[in-house]
Amino acid sequence: MPRNTDTTVATMGIDIGKNAFHVIGLDGEGAIILRQRWTRGQIETRLANMPPCLIGMEACVGAHHLSRNLQALGHNARLMPARYVRPYSKGQKNDFRDAEAIAEAVQRPTMKFVATKTTDQLDLQGLHRVRERLVGHRTSIINQIRAFLLERGVAVRQGRRFLEQELPQVLAKRTDVLSVRLVHTIEDLAGDWHRLNDRIEDLSREIEVVAKQDRGCGRLMTVPGIGPIISSATVAAIGNGAMFSKGRDFGAWLGLVPRQISTGDRTILGKISKQGNRYLRVLFVQAAWVVLIRPKSWERYGLKQWIEAARKRLHRNVLAIALANKLARIAWAVLNKDRDFACVKSDAEPRPA
Repeated sequence: MPRNTDTTVATMGIDIGKNAFHVIGLDGEGAIILRQRWTRGQIETRLANMPPCLIGMEACVGAHHLSRNLQALGHNARLMPARYVRPYSKGQKNDFRDAEAIAEAVQRPTMKFVATKTTDQLDLQGLHRVRERLVGHRTSIINQIRAFLLERGVAVRQGRRFLEQELPQVLAKRTDVLSVRLVHTIEDLAGDWHRLNDRIEDLSREIEVVAKQDRGCGRLMTVPGIGPIISSATVAAIGNGAMFSKGRDFGAWLGLVPRQISTGDRTILGKISKQGNRYLRVLFVQAAWVVLIRPKSWERYGLKQWIEAARKRLHRNVLAIALANKLARIAWAVLNKDRDFACVKSDAEPRPA
């Protein structure tokens, strides 16, 4: 057969770097016709002068910004999870082979893509990530204070609130076992703890303000157990949920479904997969516990029949995961259908309305 002489790039794979971008371009038949290394300043200029094509990139730092810019130039820019691109890599690893694997993966009709985030989503995601880091730092400080006290035989009831209440009395009265040096050390740690509390509260208030102004967050807050933090984190992660075809896919993406190890006619289900967004998964599990500890609200939200039937056969921790998955599916429906959550005033299963 005669060789195709068309040099128009139909598909492009870009391996994103900090300052250098390795580019592989394929023609309509999949042959490599472009293999270059571009700088950050060159990439948008060169792509602006090229005919629109399909461009694949791994979803990483800077990918959403570049994807938005390339879409504005008329290109079909698509982002993919790095773990889904890896099977298409051939031979030993280098940047050009990574770009080639990206170019091949983006053409697959069954490939799962990552929705390009808007600047507002990234701003909101930034607030949540800073807050998450500060909460983790606060937890480590609390654990360190507890460890210092336990080394001297002083045990405080579990829970951040109890330690905050009892710590001043412990430091003042247990001078028989706490040295002056250790008391000063713990007081310094308590000062760090209180400063972190102030920063976390400031960020929480800012997130609440954004959640009240956002339409999607407002609709999500009609779902039981979901408040400003969870609603804003969900909108920051998935936008309107268009990247998922159904709520079940969103629950699976959060890692709230059993890990499946099946073969032949045997279906083996294990623990939850814990894939996807860990931060959001933890928040939905917390929302489930909030609902479970308030049984008087079950009937109002249409969850009574489902919860009472499920808790007869499930351990309470498994029940919390199952309810978190259910809440995630409801949240997706609320976002995707652009409707508030509502249910009938009976024991019927909740439905978006």
